[in-house]
Amino acid sequence: MSRNRRRKLQLFRVVVFILMGAFFLIPIGAMFEFSTRGTGLNSARTLSAWITIGQTPELVAAILVSLGLAAITSVAMLLLLVPTMVWVRLRVPNLSRAVEFLCLLPLTIPAIVLVAGLAPEYKWVSFYLSDSILTLAFAYLVLVLPYTYRALYAGLSAIDVKTLAEAARGLGAGWPTVMWRIIVPNMSGAILNAALLSVAVVLGEFTIANLLNYVNLQVEIAQLGRANAGVSIAVAVASLLFVFILLAILSFVGGPRSRSYSTRGAQ
Repeated sequence: MSRNRRRKLQLFRVVVFILMGAFFLIPIGAMFEFSTRGTGLNSARTLSAWITIGQTPELVAAILVSLGLAAITSVAMLLLLVPTMVWVRLRVPNLSRAVEFLCLLPLTIPAIVLVAGLAPEYKWVSFYLSDSILTLAFAYLVLVLPYTYRALYAGLSAIDVKTLAEAARGLGAGWPTVMWRIIVPNMSGAILNAALLSVAVVLGEFTIANLLNYVNLQVEIAQLGRANAGVSIAVAVASLLFVFILLAILSFVGGPRSRSYSTRGAQ
């Protein structure tokens, strides 16, 4: 029975892997096929749309701006959420439900409603501080909270934060040492997951930037689609591949460390 169950489980995993792979890869393959079509009816395949990506200054600027927004949002999110969640877990666990409610609240509010509330604030920001598109990081920080909170919460739940903190404090470590040398290394996988989710959400955001009259990657793709559909599809495929590469890097960076921890624990 045990062998049969293992075989059935292995077969189930293979079937799910094939179905999910087809679900994601077939649309991406169709997009790549469309982006390499020639202009004529029987024209040969061409990579001119992909070459045009680096030759379009507006597109390159939008890509760099979106990457900058993703980096700023990810760093700000980690600096805000990680200390707050650790402090709540150690000092005021009764507030964990309230913090969870506040972090998950943006998930229930449509982006158009967020824009309606953020528009007056962004008029003030553009007048008194700066009209740079990088100020969208404030809005994106709110937008990524529900996704990153769940990833960090799973990482904190997997370790005994209170015991680790008390042991480190008993050995004379200060709170910054406890935070950055004890707790953060033990939840590095969750932090990488949260950062990846933040980058994915920022790179795929369109509504807020478009309604606030900023041009990020998705807005530029939409504008390119009206003039050159092949280039816009090529950029969309490239952004998906970029997120996939980040996911692969995450699996390689987080995997060996987690295995080393489990080996130490077993010893």
